[in-house]
Parts: sequence; structure tokens; C-alpha cells
Amino acid sequence: MTSQGKTPSNPSPDSTTRLEGHRVSDSPWDKSALHGNPHQRPDKAQRVREMFTAIAHAYDLNNRVHSFGLDQFWRRRAVGLAHPVDGALVLDVACGTGDLAISFAKAKAESVVGLDYTPAMLDHARAKAARSGGRVAQIRFVHGDAHELQYDDGTFDIVSIAFGIRNVADPSKAIREFKRVLRPGGRLVILEFSQPPSRIVRFVHGLYTNHVMPWTATILARDVSGAYRYLPRSVETFLDPNQIAEQLFSAGFSKVSQHSLTMGTCVITVGRLAN
Repeated sequence: MTSQGKTPSNPSPDSTTRLEGHRVSDSPWDKSALHGNPHQRPDKAQRVREMFTAIAHAYDLNNRVHSFGLDQFWRRRAVGLAHPVDGALVLDVACGTGDLAISFAKAKAESVVGLDYTPAMLDHARAKAARSGGRVAQIRFVHGDAHELQYDDGTFDIVSIAFGIRNVADPSKAIREFKRVLRPGGRLVILEFSQPPSRIVRFVHGLYTNHVMPWTATILARDVSGAYRYLPRSVETFLDPNQIAEQLFSAGFSKVSQHSLTMGTCVITVGRLAN
């Protein structure tokens, strides 16, 4: 999962944990904040950024442990479905600690920009890319807002967002922005968690994500933000894959395909613009 929302163009160091001069809470996603639909909260973006600031140091570890290593496979699959990648200009929105951006760089994209709303996540992404060297070290990681991208119309061949569309304040507005910065023939790739269609799989998955994972992930991250209580609740209350596809068509994508992974626990949605 990754973070987005509205932010000043030049945030101060304190803005990694504050917006408008104050913290939301010591626990942004406590029980009261998760009562009802978290996506309808007017302060959602603020709470999401404080949450990701709190867990940035353990984000990669928790991803690997709690997806049983599948999160990297899911990202590689998303890159493959963005074909052609070789020579493409790529914007990875809500890039988090950079895993999807790195996968695009390794697939020989000409240029990759990773954009995120949480400075603490970007710090980890930059350090990871620098350690990798080569093409990966050339990725540019920038602070920005999914709703107001700082790029001209028709700048990129591919825009991607992995486990982040669920975290933006206004997904439809963000999707329209993604479409705006894509060139004719451009591709939008959305990788997001979903509710498995099988009742049995959904039941087992729900036990794991609602009861096991919040406990173990919170211990690993030493987290008090409530991030791993927010995760399953935010998936349960978010758009389903059909609704995401409808939003892409409404935004002007001429072709939309969807690809279910790991018994439907996540879905890749690919939208293509007409040439």
C-alpha cells in the first residue's frame, strides 16, 4: 500500500507528520476513525500520510512477510501487462519505497519517475535505488500529488499505481489526471487489492487480513498508527474491480482489461488510450 493526497509543493520537514500545522492523532486509524467507510473521511489524505510516515521503516519487510513474497511477483506481472515497456517514459504514482518503479527500470524503460505524497517513503526509495546502482539508480523520486500532477499533457507512455488508488482522496480525479499526462496510445496500470470472488477463499482471506496480519504486522513495524487495521477495512469499503474499470472508461480510456491474481486477492487493471 502506498499514499497520496494534496500537499504543498515545498513541504517542510515537519510536514512528514503534520498537515495544516497539527497531527491528526497519535493513532490516525484508531477504531473511531475506522468506524464506517474510511474513504469518506474528509481528513483521509492527512491520516494516510501520517500512517505511511509511521510505517515507512518496516514497509518492505511487512510486504514480503505478509504477502508470502508474492508482492514482487504481482508488481512484475503489472510491468509485463504494461507492454511495451522497453524505451517507455514511465510515471509510477504512489510509488512508496520504489518497488514498482524499480521493476520498470529493470524492464528497460527509458525513464522512470516515482512520485509519492509521503516524504518518508521517498527517502527509503531513494536509498534503495542508490544501493542497486545501474538503471535503477537513475530513477527520479519526487514529492507530489496524484490529483494535481506537475507534468504537461501527454508526457508519459505509461502511468502506474500499485496499492495506491485506494489511498487517494478522490480516485476519479486522480484517474483523470493520469489520463491527462499520458500520450496517445498510453497505458494506465492499476494494481490493487480486491475481495476474492470465492466465498471460501474470501472467508480464509478475511480471517488472515482482519485478525492475523494486523497483529503480526503491527509488531514488526512497532506501529501505533493503525495502518494494518486500516488496510483490510480500506479494501472492504473500496471500489470493486468493475467499478474501477467503469471509472477508466468514464475518464476516456478506449480499452480496459483486468487480470485477477492469487485467487482474486488482487487485480491488475490496464487502461489504454486510442492512438
